Amino acid sequence: MLPSTLQPLTCFIPFSEATESYSLPERFTYPFNYTPHPLSLLAATGLQKYLAQLTDLDHNFGLNENQDGKVIGKMFGVLVVKNQQNELGYLAAFSGKLAGSNHHANFVPPVFDGLAEGGFLSEGMQELSRINKEISQLKANNITEDTTKIEQLQELRRTNSIALQGKLFDQYRFVNKAGKEKPLRQLFLQANYSNPPAGAGECAAPKLLQYAFMHRLQPIAMAEFWWGLSPKSATWKHGHYYPACLEKCAPILAHMLEGIVMDERPL
Repeated sequence: MLPSTLQPLTCFIPFSEATESYSLPERFTYPFNYTPHPLSLLAATGLQKYLAQLTDLDHNFGLNENQDGKVIGKMFGVLVVKNQQNELGYLAAFSGKLAGSNHHANFVPPVFDGLAEGGFLSEGMQELSRINKEISQLKANNITEDTTKIEQLQELRRTNSIALQGKLFDQYRFVNKAGKEKPLRQLFLQANYSNPPAGAGECAAPKLLQYAFMHRLQPIAMAEFWWGLSPKSATWKHGHYYPACLEKCAPILAHMLEGIVMDERPL
């Protein structure tokens, strides 16, 4: 259910340019195949200008030859919204983590913060690391009698990993316009998945919509773009716009966008 007491709209970004000449879309963006609405482009341009001037962010997008570290491009999203005062603005989000963190100024928070200090995820990952280290030590000893112990540890690692992933999935609960909340695993089971894929719920679109609905903001239009270089894939191009991913987002967005009139799906 939506909270009765709302937090301050710290992530609502007013447009710096006048928007009176822009007509609002009649329907919300169909997220899996779209041409960005002019207001979405205006919001994305604002976010891109902000990203271009972020000099203190410890993240190498590959756009600055003098910056060290592994090159990691990132998908960003903007959601044009209208607040309860009928003011137009937008929200910004990034997929996954940025500079090793879930929280950055001017970006909406994650649906669930798995990086929280002292959380179960941190403790679980430490335990898996301990098991991996013990397995490596036993293998290095190259003693036949250790084979059974190694197999037991490998099975323990497998069961612990599955349990940890399941517990992580259970922390993600998504709301829609009506305030109806559904857990992540239920959404994927309804879509005939055995389990959600890793990273489900961490994409920009669900983060944006979750924040909007939790703060009584009306979604108007959205767009996602890639920022930076992509050394692993030729698919992602700097500054290009992309649809939401089907694998991780389709079951989630089907619930979150329930009751919202969207553009028709292109043939």
